[in-house]
Amino acid sequence: MLLRKRIPMKYVLGKIKVEMALVLAYTILFEIFHHYFVTLPVDIPIAIPTMIGTIISLLLAFKSNQAYDRWWEARIVWGAVVNDSRTLIRQVLTFYKDPDFSVEASEFKENFAKRQIAWCYSLGQSLRNKDAIKPLKGLMSEEEIKYIKNHQNVPNAILMLHARDLKNAKNEKKINMYQQVEIDNTLSRLCDEMGKCERIKNTIFPTTYSMYIRLTLCLFILLLPFGLTSVLSWFAIPLITAIAAAFFLIERMAIHLQDPFENRPTDTPVTTIANTIEKNIKQMLNEYQSEFDILKEFEINDEAKKVEKDAYFVL
Repeated sequence: MLLRKRIPMKYVLGKIKVEMALVLAYTILFEIFHHYFVTLPVDIPIAIPTMIGTIISLLLAFKSNQAYDRWWEARIVWGAVVNDSRTLIRQVLTFYKDPDFSVEASEFKENFAKRQIAWCYSLGQSLRNKDAIKPLKGLMSEEEIKYIKNHQNVPNAILMLHARDLKNAKNEKKINMYQQVEIDNTLSRLCDEMGKCERIKNTIFPTTYSMYIRLTLCLFILLLPFGLTSVLSWFAIPLITAIAAAFFLIERMAIHLQDPFENRPTDTPVTTIANTIEKNIKQMLNEYQSEFDILKEFEINDEAKKVEKDAYFVL
């Protein structure tokens, strides 16, 4: 997880270091050429670059808003993943018939819960184009991992395993038809959320729009020295560089926000969210296991008392 409360300035400026070097070199060469080699005035009205800068500001504002909408939609989808993951495990723990807290039922519920944790991690890894199989180790059996390796979409394969276990539980009459429908509805919502994330990931922001902004921005920077050099002389160099940095940073911010699954500091924090889901699910399992241990302890005590009572009557 790369999300931080503060992003280092070195990281921010490093994203535009090439553009800043080019702008600085251009303004320095322009001032040298203008002061020492050109006798005719090359000034243009400052209103011209001002108008272009206004147009760029409107374009960047629109792009930033659209990019933020994509980022926020991704965050909303992962918020729904959190809720539906909790709901899924709660349904499995409460719907599955287990009046005696049997070991078989306990293993079924634990495997189901761990598989859901693995699903959250694998979904985040696949969206970031990383190995989606790696997070499964320690959470799923080798047999299940072998089954998943035959599928291109790892999270979808895990949902198939969920559905298989759900079908078996229905056939064994551990859950009834209505409970199966409710759990399947939760699985369907998780599948929808996975599809929404994939849509955001695979839908490319219009490249022509970004190209037009970059061309207009370059034109603005090229014209800016012509309007400022007669007023500021050599002081125009740091000023133009600072103005260009502001525009380039806004453009770069929009580019990063429009792709919320690229493993950057501005990404949707999918790994942190998956960690939260894991903690919540494990806490639910621990509470169930505590009830299981208490019941077993009572059964052992009752059995001991029964044996003691029978021995008493034999004597």
